[in-house]
Amino acid sequence: MTTPRSTVTSRATPVPAAASLRSRLAAELSARSLRHLNGALPLNAAGIFAGRQIIAGVMAAFGPVPPGTRVRAVREPGVSGEWVRAAGVAEGSRAIYYIHGSGYVICSARTHRGLAARLSAATGLPVFVVDYRLAPEHRFPAAADDIAAGYRYLLESGYRAGDLVVGGDSAGGHLALDLVLQQAEREAPQPAGVFCYSPLMDLTFTLAEQHDRARPDPMAPAATGKPMVALYTEGQQVDSPRLRLTARQGAVLPPVFVQAAAEEMLAGDARHLHAMLTAAGQRCELQLWPGRIHVFQALPLLVPEATAALHHTATFVAAALAEADAPIARPA
Repeated sequence: MTTPRSTVTSRATPVPAAASLRSRLAAELSARSLRHLNGALPLNAAGIFAGRQIIAGVMAAFGPVPPGTRVRAVREPGVSGEWVRAAGVAEGSRAIYYIHGSGYVICSARTHRGLAARLSAATGLPVFVVDYRLAPEHRFPAAADDIAAGYRYLLESGYRAGDLVVGGDSAGGHLALDLVLQQAEREAPQPAGVFCYSPLMDLTFTLAEQHDRARPDPMAPAATGKPMVALYTEGQQVDSPRLRLTARQGAVLPPVFVQAAAEEMLAGDARHLHAMLTAAGQRCELQLWPGRIHVFQALPLLVPEATAALHHTATFVAAALAEADAPIARPA
C-alpha cells in the first residue's frame, strides 16, 4: 500500500478580507442592468441567440484577449476547440485542459479566450479550451461526451495524464468533476489536479435560489439559470449519478481547488463541492473571495481581484503538477 501524498495548498498572497471598490460598484451596476436583461430573455431561439451575443460582448469588453496571444484551432473528428498560448509561452509536455461554463447553453472557446490567455500567462502553460456541443440543440450527455473526447484527444496527442490539469467554470466545473469521477470509476489515468471557478453542482438550483433570495446575484437570477440548465438535462432524472455528482470513499481523485465569490449565486454550490469531497476523504481547497460577481476571474477590468485569483490558481497548478511528477513514497 502506498502512503498518501501531501495536500496541495495555495501559497500566493492571502485572499483579501473585503471586495475592492471597483468590484462593489461593478456588482451594483450589473444587478441594476445585466441581471434584469438576462432575466427578461425568453428561452427560445431568439432569446438564446441574444443571450449568447450579450455574454460574448461582456467577456470581450471586460476580459479582453491580451496582446501577443497565439491561438490554434482544433477541428478533428469528435473534438473541437482551440489551443491558447500567452505571449512568451511555448508548447511543451504539460498543459491545462479548460472547460467553459454558462449553463451548457451560452459560451464557447472563443468567449473564454481572454481567460485562457491569462491562465496561460499565469501558469506558463498552453491551454486547450474544448468547444463542446451546446443545448438546446444537443442535450445530455452530449457535453459530457465531448469533454471526455477532449481528454482522450490530449492523451492521444502525447500528454501524460499527470502532466495535465483540468479547469472549468460554472457548468464547466460540473463537467470537470464528472470527467474525473468517470475516470475513477473506470480506474483510468487521472489528471494532476482540477480547479473550478464558481462551480455549478446543484442542478436543481435549490442552493442558488437560497442565495439569490438573500441577495440578488448581479449577473442573472437563479430563476433564469434553472430552466437554462433544464434545456440540457431534459428527459433526465436530476438525481442520476451523472447529474448529482458524488465522490465515493476510496475513489482515486486528483486534488481539487475551488474559487467563488462569497456572495454570488453559486457560493453555496462551491461550499457543497468542498464539503462533499472532504467528507469522502478527498483533497479540496476552497477559496471564497469577497464580492458578488460570478466567475470574476474572467473579468479583470470589472474585478481587479481577478489577477490575484489567477495567481492562486497558478500556485495550485504548479504544486499539483510537481506532486504528480514526484515518486510515490512506499513503506520501508
